[in-house]
Amino acid sequence: MTAPASLPTDLIEVGRVIDAYGIRGWVKLAPFNDPRDSILKTARRWWLPDGSSLQIDRARTHGATVVAHPLGFEDRTAAERLRGLTVRVSRSDFPASAKDEYYWVDLVGCEVSNPRGEVLGVVDRVEDHGAHPILLLAGPEPSALMIPFVPEWIVEVDIASRRIVADWEADF
Repeated sequence: MTAPASLPTDLIEVGRVIDAYGIRGWVKLAPFNDPRDSILKTARRWWLPDGSSLQIDRARTHGATVVAHPLGFEDRTAAERLRGLTVRVSRSDFPASAKDEYYWVDLVGCEVSNPRGEVLGVVDRVEDHGAHPILLLAGPEPSALMIPFVPEWIVEVDIASRRIVADWEADF
């Protein structure tokens, strides 16, 4: 583990270390996202809650988890010290998304309105309940709106302007 010169301001939680893996310093990580292997496409630097970082030299999927080897960790005892810690990576290390694909973390905080310009709320979180992702909005109403994040309802997404247009009504 190394102490950072400066902690990145764009850190995103991507998983939690659930255990050591084997006897050679590997750790087992439960990713917070799906597909589970997407963490392998981000930078090989993982940031821990105390601000220190780990340089990952090897990683691969292992069932529903990811196993990884942090540089300098040579035995199970060292890996076990990481059990229970959340892992964050810098958002700037994520690969570019394809056209009409979005990282959920980029949708959070976007203002959502309908085509008439009526503000429906702000994306508080995105959840996946099997069929498709759902935008959960925080807004003026006591109960949050839930909007399916599918082309039938989402008219426009402008991440740069932090806005989404949805063919939706406040009373749906």
